[in-house]
Amino acid sequence: MNGLHLIADLHDCRCTPGLLLDAPRLERYCVDACQRHGLTVVGRLFHAFRDIADQPAGVTGTVVLAESHLALHTWPEISAVTLDVYVCNFSGDNSQQAKALFAEVIATFQPDRVEQSAVHRGQLGSSKDKL
Repeated sequence: MNGLHLIADLHDCRCTPGLLLDAPRLERYCVDACQRHGLTVVGRLFHAFRDIADQPAGVTGTVVLAESHLALHTWPEISAVTLDVYVCNFSGDNSQQAKALFAEVIATFQPDRVEQSAVHRGQLGSSKDKL
């Protein structure tokens, strides 16, 4: 279970609005980015939401990796994105690939403000707060 989980909230994204709304485009980008950073794509699912007036209203997407996953949710009405990149380090340390992927995705959305954290998962004996 030893792994690295990177989490970010991206605020006031200055990317083209279509990136926050176009599920196929976002899926292609995320899959390509994972592969560029040496991670192994084993599945994917991206869903475009529509509002009550049947207008595009954001995307939820996940790229399943042999190493774990990339997941994101777009909030075009407030120009925001939530992003998770999680890699396990069972057969090798994938932390650098995860950090590079995370940085690239953040840069692509061009946020004015980023809140981010890193969680080291699966380390026995750590003093993490429990829910």
